[in-house]
Amino acid sequence: MKLTKVAAAVEIAAGLIFMISPSLVAQLVLNAELSPAGEAVGRVGGFGLAGLGIACWLGSAPVSAKSAATRGLLAYNVLAAIFFTYLGVQGALVGILLWPAAVLHAILAVLLGRAFILDVRTG
Repeated sequence: MKLTKVAAAVEIAAGLIFMISPSLVAQLVLNAELSPAGEAVGRVGGFGLAGLGIACWLGSAPVSAKSAATRGLLAYNVLAAIFFTYLGVQGALVGILLWPAAVLHAILAVLLGRAFILDVRTG
């Protein structure tokens, strides 16, 4: 279990670094620059890494695997919905599927939040 927590902490840290500065990661790892769209995609990847880390970190507690997976997916979808909405409001990176993606992630976040609350209540 300790290895799982260490690996989860590494994934959460990597996710946070990608969220904060994906261009820094690209520069240090690949010696390359990212376009604004590349930075946005890097941040979404960071949300996924953080969600995976959250699921695994909290999944090592005495909860069901379903509850841990729900937590990780909930974290990812909340962050993605907020970020896509931010991009849409900002207006710089708005493709044809940005708003549908924002709405889809918001709906999934609400449904996953509900499922997580029900799972916690039923133990």
